[in-house]
Amino acid sequence: MSIAISFLGIALIALVICAVIAVVIVIIVSAHKPKTTTSHQSFTPPVPCENEQQTTSQQSIGENQTQKLTLGEVIKQHRIRCGMTQEFVAESLDVTRQAVSKWETDSSEPSTSNLLALAKLFGISAAELLDGIE
Repeated sequence: MSIAISFLGIALIALVICAVIAVVIVIIVSAHKPKTTTSHQSFTPPVPCENEQQTTSQQSIGENQTQKLTLGEVIKQHRIRCGMTQEFVAESLDVTRQAVSKWETDSSEPSTSNLLALAKLFGISAAELLDGIE
């Protein structure tokens, strides 16, 4: 009978040790999981900018002279008018912030679909976005 009690005691101790090991493994594995951001999964497209101060792609220099702007300068003007950051515009269009920066510095140009998305985001037509650029 004492052998049976000893065996049950050892089995119980072994069971407790296994449970503790399992808990430790779960804690270690969950601590080493890569953290995923859900910013793109839960991101909702913004409401188009409705700032009433509309800028044109031409700036007045004098009474009879106007200076045409580049596409990048126009994009930057509208982004600033709408109070948006490059990061916000990038997330809205599902591009990188660096892509938006390259557009604004005229290092590259947005695709046609991104131009349409920019116009919609800024609350203007594509024609207004492209009007008067050099």
